[in-house]
Amino acid sequence: MKKRTGWLLGAFALTAGAIGAASTYWKRKSMHVTTKRVGDVWARPGMMVTFRAELMPGRERDERTFRVKELLSSGRVSLYGADGEHAEKEFERVQFDRAVD
Repeated sequence: MKKRTGWLLGAFALTAGAIGAASTYWKRKSMHVTTKRVGDVWARPGMMVTFRAELMPGRERDERTFRVKELLSSGRVSLYGADGEHAEKEFERVQFDRAVD
């Protein structure tokens, strides 16, 4: 292989790698961009929410279920019977087919 051919193949490999890295970066960046609509909230006052079992081990579902007192501007909630502010990640997903007590 001639010197010029080796240089050309090396430049091609470097360019292909740079393009691949840049496209991966842009794809990941665009995945994180989500638009929230006004009124699109995960909890509302009066709604029942259940803490994940990992956060309250040894307690039954009824003991981990609380009613939302208010939704804060940060997206967190305050609850009746539980102190502090709590984020969406602390709760189980809402199941609409579950009976309401």
